[in-house]
Amino acid sequence: MLTAFLVFFPLAAALLLHFAKGAAARALALAAALLEFAVAVFAAITYARSGPASLDFNLNWIPSAGINFHLGIDGLSLCLVLLTTVLVPIILLTAFRHEEYENPGAFYALVLFMQTGLLGVFTALDAFVFYFFWEVALIPIYFLAGAWSRHERRIQITFKFFLYTIIGSLFMLAGFVYLYMQTGPAAGSLAAHSSDLQAFYNLKLDASTQAWLFWLIFAAFAVKMPIFPFHTWQPDTYTESPAPATMLLSGIMLKMGIYGCLRWLLPVVPLGVSQWQQLVEVLAIIGIVYGAIIAIRQDDMKKLIAYSSLSHVGLMIAGVFSLKAIGLQGAVVQMLAHGVNVVGMFLVADAIERRTGTRSLADLGGLTRRTPLLSVCFLVMLLSTVALPLTGGFVGEFLLLAGVYEFNMWAGAIAGLTIIFSAVYLLRMYQRAMLGPDSAHSDTITDLSGTELLMFVPLIVLVFWLGLFPGTFLHLSEPVTSQILTVVGR
Repeated sequence: MLTAFLVFFPLAAALLLHFAKGAAARALALAAALLEFAVAVFAAITYARSGPASLDFNLNWIPSAGINFHLGIDGLSLCLVLLTTVLVPIILLTAFRHEEYENPGAFYALVLFMQTGLLGVFTALDAFVFYFFWEVALIPIYFLAGAWSRHERRIQITFKFFLYTIIGSLFMLAGFVYLYMQTGPAAGSLAAHSSDLQAFYNLKLDASTQAWLFWLIFAAFAVKMPIFPFHTWQPDTYTESPAPATMLLSGIMLKMGIYGCLRWLLPVVPLGVSQWQQLVEVLAIIGIVYGAIIAIRQDDMKKLIAYSSLSHVGLMIAGVFSLKAIGLQGAVVQMLAHGVNVVGMFLVADAIERRTGTRSLADLGGLTRRTPLLSVCFLVMLLSTVALPLTGGFVGEFLLLAGVYEFNMWAGAIAGLTIIFSAVYLLRMYQRAMLGPDSAHSDTITDLSGTELLMFVPLIVLVFWLGLFPGTFLHLSEPVTSQILTVVGR
């Protein structure tokens, strides 16, 4: 029941927000998000004491079809549940800073509604429950990105994002239906088939079948991450969405695709993964280099961070498809580190834009003289993104590069360019925005407020926690990644 409560509590809070206005809506949204984090911490304690069996929730949903509402939390799920529940309160606080948002109660409700979808994806142990929450997460972000954007092309941008995502999801659904039809009845069930995750794991499909099934399932994950060349929706959507929506997309939602590969793709169609492994590695490495080169050329801070995210996601995908234990472990740590880093970077960009009215590096410069707190927070998030030792970014990227190098020396060498490239475009951004010649904003900009500093503190704590004590999360994910590799190598 604890897992079900964890998933559906944000939805209940979102429904209550429709009856709250103004300050009451803000207080209720933040209180709900903080309580949800407390529940996630309690779930982590329960997991540590009693194991994943204590967090299993299995309810007959459509008994005649063998479909159960099956949720559960293991080490891999727990890492992403904690990431989600840590970031959502920060994202809500970011929204509070934008008093110009119309109907803010609806905005906060959609954020909490999306949290339910995200947590459902990370805990679903039934294929159709997973697909249900996968689609649920799309609905609120479509409205958050479109209805509250001030960009004149917001309808076209969000529709492109929606179209890419829904088409990929339909391919995944087709793959799940085919897999469902190949299963036998579950123990104790009168239904002819089962959509339980374990039933999918137990299938013994031939290599040619798995080869085309791979692309049906991978299509949804490829779009969501996104991987080159399925990325064209990402830069405009990240750049033109309101800051909280951008943080949800980059900090949490793209992890759905990587999680899906680990949980549903690799163990279900291992022969298909082996057949297409090299192609996906090539696409991932192209994405690393392409995203970094385009980021170097950007003047808009949000667009630069968007292309930076594309480059770093490429490395995570390369690590996953290396099919090495160290690569999979690196992907888990980097999902956490990237979520923290990218939210921190977009938080910096939002703080600067609200104070100066611009994100253009050409119009900025000399800001650090009057903003010591912002400068330090900016630098910490930047150095973690660049993978400075003792930060979470270093641990994740080191493990990922080791996994890719173990797969192929030349692939590892090219993928390693991500560290050099990211240093180039991120240090350039810091130099042009915070240092350099004074700009028109140098004497008028104000430093971080107490509330804004409060938003950065947990992010900075996590940067160094992941960098100094990565074993906290590696210990959680190691049994799951080992099981995945065992299934893939069967």
